[in-house]
Amino acid sequence: MPVWQAMQTFTEQRTADTADELWLLEHEPVFTMGRNANKEHILSSADIPVIPIDRGGQVTYHGPGQLIIYLLIDIKRRALGVRKLVTLIEQSIIRTLNEYQLTAHAKQEAPGVYINDAKIAALGLRIKKGCSFHGLSLNVSMNLRPFKQINPCGYKELEVIQLSDYIENIQITSVQQKLAAHLSKNIGYKKVIWKEGF
Repeated sequence: MPVWQAMQTFTEQRTADTADELWLLEHEPVFTMGRNANKEHILSSADIPVIPIDRGGQVTYHGPGQLIIYLLIDIKRRALGVRKLVTLIEQSIIRTLNEYQLTAHAKQEAPGVYINDAKIAALGLRIKKGCSFHGLSLNVSMNLRPFKQINPCGYKELEVIQLSDYIENIQITSVQQKLAAHLSKNIGYKKVIWKEGF
């Protein structure tokens, strides 16, 4: 995964003066397994690659129509603890969903964002040298069937939903702008470097 390697390189090479960056992208279909992941949570991988990576958390699915934002943040410089950063990310997603008149919430025992008991956004971070990488995924308008091939985030029969279940013709670009703006405000940025594509 070139983006994963790029995040590692960016984090290794950054200095105390390196500006933080938010990377906005979509992935091709892939299951990723965090450092704590158990293979028993992959029920059937079929033709979707399974890639162990160095973020926290269990197994999840990424694919087209899912908004990924990787947060490359010097949390030491910003005086943020990991729990505080997770909370800020969750709050940013919740406020974005509020703009679509959706009521969402976080769970202390299971990071991510939920509508009722169904998961719409997942989080997975890695901290190295006082800096974060990896980040969040928000389901916008995608094929959700691969989530049936896993126990998402290690939870059996967890229902996974997306914005298009509630909003017709939702465009990922408009969601990107709203969520990136909330993240920027909550983390305290006045100027943000966004990178898109990859």
